Amino acid sequence: MYVSLSVCVLAFERISPFHLSVPCVVFGESHPGVPAMQLEICAERPGLIPSSVGVGLQVQQGLQAMAAADVVIVPSWSDPELPASPLVLKALRAAHARGALVVGLCLGAFVLAQAGLLDGRQAATHWAHAADMARLHPEVQLMPDVLYVQDGQVLTSAGTAAALDCCLHLLRQRLGQAVANRVARRLVTAPHRQGGQLQFIEQALPSTGRHERLSGLLQSLQTRLHEGHSVDACAAQVAMSRRTFTRQFQQHTGQALGDWLLHARLQQVQQLLESSDLGMDAIAVQTGLGSAASLRRHFRRRFAVSPSAWRQAFRGR
Repeated sequence: MYVSLSVCVLAFERISPFHLSVPCVVFGESHPGVPAMQLEICAERPGLIPSSVGVGLQVQQGLQAMAAADVVIVPSWSDPELPASPLVLKALRAAHARGALVVGLCLGAFVLAQAGLLDGRQAATHWAHAADMARLHPEVQLMPDVLYVQDGQVLTSAGTAAALDCCLHLLRQRLGQAVANRVARRLVTAPHRQGGQLQFIEQALPSTGRHERLSGLLQSLQTRLHEGHSVDACAAQVAMSRRTFTRQFQQHTGQALGDWLLHARLQQVQQLLESSDLGMDAIAVQTGLGSAASLRRHFRRRFAVSPSAWRQAFRGR
């Protein structure tokens, strides 16, 4: 059977069953219309591993399972202050050195930092432990508010539900948007929350008419990405001043209007590359990116691959 992606997940004493289940349900379960993936769970000492809730996990594979995986995942960690063993850190460094993508979900970022894989790199973790990361690992370029961030062959996320967003991002990156959307639908979750979206807002927006107008505006923009949308025009559409609109839009989406539009347009480009025969000029016009040159520039900057290479890789899936 053809395996499109191989993933190895590290288990350890006092692991959270939820955090372990996130990569397992995304990469380890069979989903209709999704290429088969291989998932293995490994541990430093195979056998019965106690979890954080008293349930034991029987793990058969040792750390050598990391040696052949395309992706190696550390799903959270029991304590930011707790050092990982030298053998675990050595295995993670070896996986990264041979080109595997190494992922730290939630507090798993602390293990990657201990291994030196985050030195000088951007990284995310749970907002409640951002201060711990800054104190313990000042060499890390911490992004304290984002859901997830990838820097080279290292990917880190915030906590709990953001770990699911991160795994879907990884699936979308490796197997294409259509595959990630199918899995998201099976899991009854949003198919895509951009990594730069804020993970925590101290004062949640109240459910007001203004809030509802912004939600309606986003839905409208999504159906009219081919048009030009200025801050002033959007502010007028929801009956706000430019200053109020800018502030409210940032709070509502975690992004400025221009960044949100670019992300939405590139997401639509992905869909059209995977599902249509349209040329680059036609796709650029349909998505509001203007020209094929502009499309290629933004697409390569965001995905580190050309649009034509993306189409060739994912058109058949």
